[in-house]
Amino acid sequence: QLQLVESGGGLVQPGGSLRLSCAASGSFLDSYCIGWFRQAPGKERDWVSYRTRGGGSTDYADSVKGRFTISTDNTKKLVYLQMDSLKREDTAVYYCAAASWPFCGRDQQLFRSWGQGTQVTVST
Repeated sequence: QLQLVESGGGLVQPGGSLRLSCAASGSFLDSYCIGWFRQAPGKERDWVSYRTRGGGSTDYADSVKGRFTISTDNTKKLVYLQMDSLKREDTAVYYCAAASWPFCGRDQQLFRSWGQGTQVTVST
């Protein structure tokens, strides 16, 4: 099973920025569709973004479009979620996940491997 490791979460003020990373030691993530999801307190886990296998296409939830950017490191071993203009509503535990071809999309059921989650708190 692919083991994903997340980092970069923390406390940030509204309007600030944060960059999350997702890595799989010993594996190249360009072979997978990589998704980002988040779960706010008292709510179900929601889709945030995904990057297709090979990085040819990206998609974002309306709530984060224009503020969040998913990208792949030059080594192809790291996938980033750059979060700008953060709002209090962005507070959640953020997860990265990997789906094997031909699966990719907004449905979390498509993703078989998951990170442990990292807390992002947006507050004054």
